[in-house]
Amino acid sequence: MTLAYVALGSNLGNPKQQVLDAMDALAKLPATCLLRHSPLYGTPPWGLLKQPRFVNAVAELDTLLSPHLLLDALLAIEQQAGRVRAERNGPRTLDLDVLHIEGVQLDDERLTLPHPRMAERAFVLLPLNDVAPALWLPGHGMVAELLGGLDLGGCERLLAP
Repeated sequence: MTLAYVALGSNLGNPKQQVLDAMDALAKLPATCLLRHSPLYGTPPWGLLKQPRFVNAVAELDTLLSPHLLLDALLAIEQQAGRVRAERNGPRTLDLDVLHIEGVQLDDERLTLPHPRMAERAFVLLPLNDVAPALWLPGHGMVAELLGGLDLGGCERLLAP
């Protein structure tokens, strides 16, 4: 089994419920165990600023799935949630990203690990810090230290449902 970290986000429909439903779907993946997840966070949009706020979280998985099989499983969960890929950084019902897989560095046409832009994004590092503050991200650094260098303005921990 290998530790993997997945970012979850939504800002369309009922974003809180979309993220919670995605957590349930992650827990049901074959050859995978959902070990823990962060609290939910309300965060400002990234990229395209004229869109609703997001709900974000991070899940820690223990999985036997290869990086590409995990990616395929995440894309299937997104599709089941009604995800339409209309524009980059635009509004979405659900966004699931493989952030890091223990011991894996990868850069191909489908997947780059660790995720190349996560060290710049408070909406990723804030919930990742809740589940793995001491995680070392190759090419970036330790999660807790990276988070300390980001603007957390507009990010708020949401109450449990």
